[in-house]
Amino acid sequence: MSAPSRRALLALLSSAGLLAHRSVWAQAPAGPAKSFGYGDVVERATALAKQPFDAESAKIPDELSRLTYDSYREIRFRRDKAFWRDGGSDFRLLPFHLGFLHNKPVQVHIINHGNAIPIPFTTGLFEYGKVPIPKGLSPALGFAGFAVTTNLNDPKVQDEVISFLGASYFRLIGRGHRYGLSARSLALDVGGNGPEEFPFMRALWVEEPSRETTELVIYALLDSPSVAGAYRYVVSPGRETYMDVTATIIPRREIERIGIAPLTSMFQAGEGDLGQRTDFRPEIHDSDGLMMVSGNGEWIWRPIRNPKALRISSFGDKNPRGFGLMQRDRDFGSYQDLEARYDARPGYWVQPQGDWGEGRIDLIEIPTVNEAFDNIVACWTPHTPLPSGQASEFRYRISAVSTTWHLHPYAQAQHTFNGSDIEDGVAEGSGTKRFIVDFAGGDLAYYQSQPDRVELVATTTAGTITSKILAFHAPLKGVRAIVDATLPDGQSAELRMFLKSRNRTLSETWTATWSVPTGDSAKPAPSKDESARK
Repeated sequence: MSAPSRRALLALLSSAGLLAHRSVWAQAPAGPAKSFGYGDVVERATALAKQPFDAESAKIPDELSRLTYDSYREIRFRRDKAFWRDGGSDFRLLPFHLGFLHNKPVQVHIINHGNAIPIPFTTGLFEYGKVPIPKGLSPALGFAGFAVTTNLNDPKVQDEVISFLGASYFRLIGRGHRYGLSARSLALDVGGNGPEEFPFMRALWVEEPSRETTELVIYALLDSPSVAGAYRYVVSPGRETYMDVTATIIPRREIERIGIAPLTSMFQAGEGDLGQRTDFRPEIHDSDGLMMVSGNGEWIWRPIRNPKALRISSFGDKNPRGFGLMQRDRDFGSYQDLEARYDARPGYWVQPQGDWGEGRIDLIEIPTVNEAFDNIVACWTPHTPLPSGQASEFRYRISAVSTTWHLHPYAQAQHTFNGSDIEDGVAEGSGTKRFIVDFAGGDLAYYQSQPDRVELVATTTAGTITSKILAFHAPLKGVRAIVDATLPDGQSAELRMFLKSRNRTLSETWTATWSVPTGDSAKPAPSKDESARK
């Protein structure tokens, strides 16, 4: 439908009492009228951080909270009611209904000619299927979030390009992608000793696009018991959709583990994980590795696993240049899933802007027995906790990518196999393990006529490397590296390997963490390794 005129919409809001429903975060800053922008959201976040957290205003009616998974799925936004449908823009805005697990109301606004106008809730925007249409819901109710569609894959077809739904989660996709992993605006105490805290969006603002608009500007106000924040997202759809993020974070207290640019994914089984398969599918995952480029320019690949116990790997760095959870394996035959299409799911690549200082990239791997829940998290954790009551700003770009070949010129790890698994039993006093890694790309094909010019460099932080084998892999036009390592009982180690020719680096650095439990009957303990990258 056409966006209603500002005068008509204000009249509707006034009659519904929505304009009178104002909290500290919704109030406009004092002073002369001006076009709404990011500075206004920062002012709201600053005021919000000075107030105690208000849990009561983040509740929804019981009849919506009681919706089941199936009943909530019956409720769909009516596409013929999409905002900006008749305005000539390539973008459409489709709010999500509250209910089920999506129980934090978000006030959604459209910024039209500099004026931020809230969208009133009405059941007329939705189809309810078999669910009885709820009665008496306030126009000030809000929404669970929204999706934006555009001509992503075909000039004549509207496809979803980004969505904000649940806590501070959002997902974006590029051309030909299926939704897979998620990004979050902020993560608190993930992988810590206490329960994780989930910040959520209290309000979202979207600048109304014109006919010529090729990018979409979104603002968000974030809140939780421990932090308030303001966000600006500039979304650029395309073959590899990317989004520039500016985040202003104001903690209410000192937070031990605060995750910047957090990514969340799922990994149940990968190549070689025969014991973790539950059906005919060879692999089940949204992402198969953590990719990083450190502040000193080293490219690193860490394959993801579904561990038997919580595993936290930390990669210390200063001013990192990039990190992301990637889905390198794009072969349908690796998954054989016609519905989930894991082969079409994107990776997310985060490029920090400016100096992020000292900290670490954390990879949290949580055991799982099915694909229904995300069990992988990656994020940047500052070395020094953000100061309470003070604003800290972070800027970065997040891109939805299909491949990692264009990110660096070196050979890349394509397959990772375990020749043996010490977690299923250890030898007397120690454990041994074989690691098999296939490298391809870069300049490896050049060396096939003289393979002895390629050297495998392997190191370990504990234990010993007992053997190294390097063989050319004709089908990949690359090489297969085989490393055997031994580790004493009760220890953990980080194994690293890369390829070089004389003083020339030929590949990214492959790395993995492994551990040996104490004694034959012991179970592996959570592994927390700190790997300095300075």
